[in-house]
Amino acid sequence: MADYDLIIIGSGPAGRAAAIQSGKLRRKVLVVDRKDKMGGVSVHTGTIPSKTLRETVLNLSGWRERSFYGRSYRVKDDIGAGDLKARLHMTLEHEVDVLEHQFNRNHVDTLHGLARFVGPHEIEVATEADETRRITADKFLIATGTRTYRPEYVPFNGRTVLDSDEFLDMPEIPRSLAVVGAGVIGVEYATMFAALDVRVTLIEPRDSFLDFIDAALISDFTHQIKENGVDLRLGSQVEKIEDTGKHVEITMQNGRHVRAEMMLFAAGRMGATDKLGLEKAGLETDHRGRLSVDRKTYQTDVPHIYAAGDVIGHPSLASTSLQQGRVAACHALDTPTLPESPWFPYGIYSVPEISTCGMSEEEMQERGIPYEVGVARFRETSRGHIMGLNHGMLKMLVSLKTRRVLGVQIVGEGATELIHIAQAVLNLKGTVDYFVQNTFNYPTLAEAYRIAGLDAFNRMPIPEEYKVPKGNKGT
Repeated sequence: MADYDLIIIGSGPAGRAAAIQSGKLRRKVLVVDRKDKMGGVSVHTGTIPSKTLRETVLNLSGWRERSFYGRSYRVKDDIGAGDLKARLHMTLEHEVDVLEHQFNRNHVDTLHGLARFVGPHEIEVATEADETRRITADKFLIATGTRTYRPEYVPFNGRTVLDSDEFLDMPEIPRSLAVVGAGVIGVEYATMFAALDVRVTLIEPRDSFLDFIDAALISDFTHQIKENGVDLRLGSQVEKIEDTGKHVEITMQNGRHVRAEMMLFAAGRMGATDKLGLEKAGLETDHRGRLSVDRKTYQTDVPHIYAAGDVIGHPSLASTSLQQGRVAACHALDTPTLPESPWFPYGIYSVPEISTCGMSEEEMQERGIPYEVGVARFRETSRGHIMGLNHGMLKMLVSLKTRRVLGVQIVGEGATELIHIAQAVLNLKGTVDYFVQNTFNYPTLAEAYRIAGLDAFNRMPIPEEYKVPKGNKGT
């Protein structure tokens, strides 16, 4: 008999959810993680740290109150790197404690060390104590996540030229920051530090950024971040990066130069699979180190080996990884479960926030779906005025044929919380009529749904069943 029913390699969101689900099914499960603390990239260098940093920045800088008290308003005048790290360390310690408690109460075994396959059903784990253990299992789940992409032409030094994992350990807050890569990570950090009044230059070799987001939303977002002080440089490759000792000099192919005290390189991540010995298990990865899986079961090409989370690529969200890990564990342990919902939200924790669910306007056009658009501005809501919001919008896309809501995009304060209303309506196949018929708490930002719904509703044909018969118009 094998030592375990399921061995999970990696303790990030996917591994965590799979382990807890397996424990609740009373199966013998082991989680192996190469770090000395459980939680993976999500807890230690990714999702939780960056979102904690964002909240700290917005609180200490007084960002949310500046529309009332002026751009010079601050809760703390001299904000240092130590101020940013204090809350971060408290949050991370709490996250690790909660995770270890969840593993303990669900009887999940854990082992710290570097795992690699030595056969289809066996792994070897090299621990920090220079011990090597061989362990067998009936099933495996690979949930190792990703690592930063570090090309040779970038002179990383851990002080002034950093990747996104090193960025949280910066010795001091720079006066100027260059961010290379306008993906989710780059945009989040660039806008956070602009809120600290750091001079930020965001560099992206493509002519556009965040292309999976509705173009109208990105246009509004671009206007806001430029107004907040982000210098956006699109459409030119980085040719050379040089650390002069006094500053970082970035030369671009279009002849422009960017000079900053510190540079964050955030142009992509790679699947953390290079040390797993996957060839011994009969598996191969793509050029980015990612594994291919069946998206319903999360089985790899080797049926008893599963993979979930960022290591399988798109959408690479902590939220979807949690779901993938749970579904994978249930399938691996022959336990029926509910399938994942077709519509899930994206959340980008920039300043301001962006969150979407469903189709963008460009997707609607590509599919040839006749549609109407409803828009609500946060400044038009009473709650938005109370909060001092000068910006922010909610955009709703509605099918003219079925009246179903097919997409919602939000930019502004609370976007990542507000989007769940849209998610529920989309997954329940709700129509725009829901937002017209129902009452929302007043004053709230959620009222923007009703405003956007009415905006679309008033431009759409009125269904026959809604029309008042000619003889019953009243007085």
